[in-house]
Amino acid sequence: MKITLKDGSVLEFEKSVSAMEVAKSISEGLARVAVAAKIDGELVDLSTVIDKDCTLQIITLKDKEGLDVYRHTTSHVLAQAVKNIFPTSKLAIGPTVDNGFYYDIEFKTPINKDDLVKIENEMKAIIKSDFPIERLVYSKRDAVKIFKDFSEQYKVELINELPAGSVISCYKQGDFMDLCRGPHLPSTGKIKAFKLTSITGAYWRGDEKNKMLTRIYGTAFEKKSELEEHLLALEQAKLRDHNKLGRELGIFQTEDVVGQGLPILAPKGAKIMQILSRFVEDEEERRGFMITKTPYMAKNDLYRISGHWDHYRDKMFIIGDENSPEALALRPMTCPFQYQIYKNGLKSYRDLPCRYSETATLFRKEASGEMHGLIRVRQFTLSDGHLICTPEQVEEEFKRCLDLSYYFLECLGMREDVTFRFSKRGKNKAKYIDNDKAWNQTEALMKQILDDIGLDYVEADDEAAFYGPKLDVQIKNVYGKEDTLITIQIDFAASRSFDMTYVDENGEKQYPYVIHRSSIGCYERTLALLIEKYAGAFPFWICPVQVKVMSLTDRTADYAKSVVEHLKLNGIRAEADLRNEKIGYKIREAQLEKVPYMIILGDKEQEEQTLSVRSRKEGDLGSMSLTDLTAKLVEEDRSKKV
Repeated sequence: MKITLKDGSVLEFEKSVSAMEVAKSISEGLARVAVAAKIDGELVDLSTVIDKDCTLQIITLKDKEGLDVYRHTTSHVLAQAVKNIFPTSKLAIGPTVDNGFYYDIEFKTPINKDDLVKIENEMKAIIKSDFPIERLVYSKRDAVKIFKDFSEQYKVELINELPAGSVISCYKQGDFMDLCRGPHLPSTGKIKAFKLTSITGAYWRGDEKNKMLTRIYGTAFEKKSELEEHLLALEQAKLRDHNKLGRELGIFQTEDVVGQGLPILAPKGAKIMQILSRFVEDEEERRGFMITKTPYMAKNDLYRISGHWDHYRDKMFIIGDENSPEALALRPMTCPFQYQIYKNGLKSYRDLPCRYSETATLFRKEASGEMHGLIRVRQFTLSDGHLICTPEQVEEEFKRCLDLSYYFLECLGMREDVTFRFSKRGKNKAKYIDNDKAWNQTEALMKQILDDIGLDYVEADDEAAFYGPKLDVQIKNVYGKEDTLITIQIDFAASRSFDMTYVDENGEKQYPYVIHRSSIGCYERTLALLIEKYAGAFPFWICPVQVKVMSLTDRTADYAKSVVEHLKLNGIRAEADLRNEKIGYKIREAQLEKVPYMIILGDKEQEEQTLSVRSRKEGDLGSMSLTDLTAKLVEEDRSKKV
């Protein structure tokens, strides 16, 4: 039996052998740090027996998969500890997430943060016991019986949804057993450093119609020093969390009486959105886009044609009986509406590309458990756009879309914060339009474009839109959670579904390609990430209030008002602070509001018609004339410097 290692070397064994035994044959040191293995690309336990020729990679904590296995095992230790302390609790799911793990649990009596210390202490005892972790396999019928006997109804529900004949794997450590696909560490004693970080509520399966469970978050690292470094970073991240900072700065708020995922933008937040949307719309027009304004809702007929009714209905807000021909749905995107504009009149190849854009209010029924401040909401504003072009124009138009997004990211100071993901169709073909040939051609086309650009990207299966592959521009929030900021998609189906055609140079009717794109992404999400990136101290051109003019006494109030008026006439967003407060107090308040420039006006400044200027970044700038300061601020605003 030949086993080919990652470096290409080959080991030969006369009989079957476990992955751990192979690791030991390589070196005792490797065996000590091994946490899992990959056999022919499949992640498995170290106890897995190899009985035929294969490729093998020993996974350690230096590998991302290894850290996931380590943390997932820690989530099982958490579950075991909870069951030991709270025997009546019911376990739901406990996956890994970015930088850690969580477990959703139903408690008979609600727990609080103080209970986390008790749970941690019990986890330490389980780890110290160094229980071997054993993989057990059952038939679906037997697994249902086992977990019914355990009174674990959430596990029973999950098992019942699996296909008939499924083989169910469970993992046992001590007297505790949990349903799990695995793999896991060889024993609980392998866990060295962990911490339970927070507790929150989460609906079962993210559906607000289901029971609210308790979600316990935690993290785990190989070394205590790494854990401490992560916890320190977490504390620093909390200071930049847009949920906290955005409210403190008066940018947005949420209210239970309004609804989950429906943030209210206060004047400062609305002003930033206006600044960004005007900037985007003007730049898009400069680059050949035609602005549209389309309805917020449509009959289900429109979504049936587009394919959204079949492939996206669960994410849509439907008004009335969805089976009625008169049913309406709030739009989750603008594409079907903009196609109607294209269809209004015969198009020649000379008319293409047609570039439509819209600052679009959209609605998507996100799961309750997924809501997060401004980052994931149910009503949002998108820099939406669709390009209808000939096959020969696709590559150039795709590159132009990417270049536009690059420009916006540069102006926001976020260009270095993003990564790129080529999102392709997955194995579950029921989620996608059924056309293998078109999928293969379009994915090959996009890959060719990305490679021609020289883009550094990762490929991801089962992340495509239902109508075609896409390039996702990914970004992480302060906690390391990754989301899509911008997307560019190639659609092979829309032109045929909507009978959109053009006449080519030979007088023949042809079907164009459609490129879906967002240029700056979802404005709410972008705003959240800007708050976190700059801790509320936005670049000058984005600030809702750029200058605060403060009068030292009532005698200089009129002078302060005239300075504000002059700055406003020159396009600078200025406010006067004429309150009868000490100047130190006014300055501190302006600093807390992250205002870039402060102007202090006393009798001397009024008499000399000068300004005493302070900068958020540079401190005291001394005395300046109104003309010189205005020129400086106008240039700073125009240049979009970060």
